[in-house]
Amino acid sequence: MAQSGTVLVIACGAIAHELVAVIRANRWEHCRVQCLPAEWHNTPQRIPGAVRARIRAAAGRYADVFVAYADCGTGGLLDKVLEEEGVERLPGAHCYEFFAGAQAFRALSEEAPGTFYLTDFLARHFQRLIVETFRLDEHPELLPMLFGNYTRVVYLAQTEDAALTARAHAAAERLGLAFERRFTGYGELAARLVEFDAQRQPA
Repeated sequence: MAQSGTVLVIACGAIAHELVAVIRANRWEHCRVQCLPAEWHNTPQRIPGAVRARIRAAAGRYADVFVAYADCGTGGLLDKVLEEEGVERLPGAHCYEFFAGAQAFRALSEEAPGTFYLTDFLARHFQRLIVETFRLDEHPELLPMLFGNYTRVVYLAQTEDAALTARAHAAAERLGLAFERRFTGYGELAARLVEFDAQRQPA
């Protein structure tokens, strides 16, 4: 039986911290969050099927479901699942886009197509998700193969955190790339969740 008015947000683990912060700031006690592994950024083919499974498992248990993912490298497959299941998601192709804002992200991409993006989460877990995943410590010869077409790192910062900025800067140095920091806050993540909450129909 559905919990009256309760909304399930199925989210990427890479934005869990920001998502929970938005929910708490708005005092949305009716929201429940389920996160899929952040590491699936590196294996996006796993995302659509897992999201579908979570949506179907929620049937009859929640008044509504929202997916806190962008396309995230699924090549449109996530959108196909969501269209079939009748569920909305965050706008954009990547979390970088909804943090930066669509127009600003487009300008960044046009300004320097060879840009490697970091968020707070990716800056915090750069060693595990990038260096260890691609075994760059063991095989430094892979660095130019994987990152040779990049020219800079742009850190899209969700918070004013000097320690995270230092980590992001160190990541850029590790990759041998120029570094730039742009504060975005939660960007369109907060705005889109507010819009969804305002438009949803009571159970």
